[in-house]
Amino acid sequence: MTSAIPPSVSRLSPLPPDAPEALPAASLGKPPRASESAARNTLGQGVQRALDARPTSGTPVPTGSVDLPTRAAAPPANARFTGLPQLADVASGAQVLGPGSQGEGLRAVQAALLDMGFALHGGADGRHGPQTARALRNFQVHASRTFPAVLPTGALDAATLRALDALAPAPGLRGQTRGLPSAFFDGQPVRVVVALREHRTFLFDTRGQLVDIFPNAAGAPASPTRTGLKVVRTKLDQLATEAAGARLWNDRHVFGVRMLDLSWADGRHSGEELHGTNAPALLGTDVSHGCIRHSNEAVRVLHDALSVGDRVAVVEHVDDPHLGVPRPVA
Repeated sequence: MTSAIPPSVSRLSPLPPDAPEALPAASLGKPPRASESAARNTLGQGVQRALDARPTSGTPVPTGSVDLPTRAAAPPANARFTGLPQLADVASGAQVLGPGSQGEGLRAVQAALLDMGFALHGGADGRHGPQTARALRNFQVHASRTFPAVLPTGALDAATLRALDALAPAPGLRGQTRGLPSAFFDGQPVRVVVALREHRTFLFDTRGQLVDIFPNAAGAPASPTRTGLKVVRTKLDQLATEAAGARLWNDRHVFGVRMLDLSWADGRHSGEELHGTNAPALLGTDVSHGCIRHSNEAVRVLHDALSVGDRVAVVEHVDDPHLGVPRPVA
């Protein structure tokens, strides 16, 4: 494979993306339905109830008041997480790691989240703070699609660790073992899948193989990023990107170092772009005016890898029904 992607490409988990059957197409480019927003609000209320019922961070479960399982929970199997007593305690249900927790087990979890493309500004420092809570919550949003016991609390509990143990790549690899999006949207090949709710961007090569996963920031509630099939219309280098920032926002660094302007697949102007950022600490959140922000390092890779006319699928979740295998030609 010839590509301008950095050496990290060769460290990706070798398994191919999942390719579920494509379902009937719905209308493109519409924002999430009101029922979806209501469902997310209901979920948020349930999260707090779940947190209230769980042990405090780093505190043993009071065995006198809890029904213990008849069989000990299996410790993590992924080599990233073995041999770490802190994670063995989490796996058994004896601890939940939340704000204020620290340790080598938590550092291993942070490193796995980074290698899976979740935003964690500041890196793996072994301390649970706001950035770690955000990264865990974004992972939990993703994992809950296939692990129903996982709730988006931002804390590391047994259910979250089981999901991470199953999905994280082996040590030294980037990517994910399964649960990846397909590189087809309504039967058409795409080079990029943007998953809004988990704040990740998936880059594929021209054969549909995963190249890398990057954290992103999407539209704020008042200016949401719209879902649907889009196309790269224009590519701006650093000089043009900085000029656009100075002209539109009086800040030449606001769009970072590269920009890819997107139109809808039918040619309509979308008013949305893939671009860099001057605020990397906000990656992993809903904060933009509708554009999809990336780190400046990531947007350089995207800019070099993509060509005008390449398709970009923007979805809420990686199991969006529009994503699937190509349809047979009649």
